[in-house]
Amino acid sequence: MKGPVLGVFESMAVDGYEQVLYGYDPVSGLRTIIAIHSTALGPALGGTRFYPYSSEEEALVDVLRLARGMTYKAAAAGLDLGGGKAVILGDSRNRGADSERLLRAYGRIVDSLQGRYITAEDVGTTSEDMEMIRRETQWALGIPIPEGGSGDPSPMTARGVMGAVRAVAVHLWGSPDLAGRRFALQGVGKVGGSFARMLVEAGAEVVVSDAHAPTAEAVSNELGAKLVECDEIMTVDCDVLSPCALGAVLTPETIPTLSCQAIVGCANNQLLTDEDATTIAQRGILYAPDFVINAGGLINVAEELRGYAPERAMHRVDAIERATATILAIAHEHAITPHAAAVLRAERRIKEIGDLRRFRRNGDDRN
Repeated sequence: MKGPVLGVFESMAVDGYEQVLYGYDPVSGLRTIIAIHSTALGPALGGTRFYPYSSEEEALVDVLRLARGMTYKAAAAGLDLGGGKAVILGDSRNRGADSERLLRAYGRIVDSLQGRYITAEDVGTTSEDMEMIRRETQWALGIPIPEGGSGDPSPMTARGVMGAVRAVAVHLWGSPDLAGRRFALQGVGKVGGSFARMLVEAGAEVVVSDAHAPTAEAVSNELGAKLVECDEIMTVDCDVLSPCALGAVLTPETIPTLSCQAIVGCANNQLLTDEDATTIAQRGILYAPDFVINAGGLINVAEELRGYAPERAMHRVDAIERATATILAIAHEHAITPHAAAVLRAERRIKEIGDLRRFRRNGDDRN
């Protein structure tokens, strides 16, 4: 017991996490971890990932990485929100008869945080799941549109990445036209599948892979896209590599094998470490920072906090194209990587606005 507990605190201390909460329901088998990285800009908002992790340690590492990424994503998007994330350990495709109990038990755990953490949809969860969780807590977003929510955020995430692709195309090739450009998509689930469809509509050539073979085959057949095995997709000769599945796929082992001009993908935390961004740049490959370009889903669900309006949400998501262009220009001007430019911009906002929020809160307390 002593070793693992100490490991959790050490992990939290490295990047300044505020809180990690473990939850368990013995009847449904719920095992969940919620990580709050920062509430400097506001309550921590981040999705719930329902995934069959091989161990509790793997789940902890993932939720910590994801929570930190959400802090930077919200800050870079200009939202008054902090960063958090949750994972449920298990196979979302095989939940069993206790699915309702599991989700409602999870909702009660979210509610215990009294709004410090707001959850939403992520890998393995749906807008219908959010509606179920909402029965136990008000702190769940992304509920179905008929219920007054924003629904599935995947299309908005893909829409934002599509805008980022156009910004990258202008930066590299002088035109936003994607016709004839070749994209290799690692993962074609809810977000990756939407992104693939948009690319095909824009005239791009698409190569796809997915760890879930039926999903990959269905998207390949629907779009007439070339299908390759998962272990091949990272080495496909293409204009743009698009990691759209899980994170930490850009590593010292995979980066030397890449054969692309740019990396623009939907997945969170694509870099294993920040240093990998430098290695990518040294290979002459442009990496669009994931937490900037895939913020569309976060922006979309955040709109529910003030009453969801689709037109307003789309307008804010479309600003990702301009934000990406700005980051690329800053990186070029200062001879740094786009990832470094994005991190500096996000951290500046967290420090300046976060300090202001604390000052105002302390002032209110004194009054």
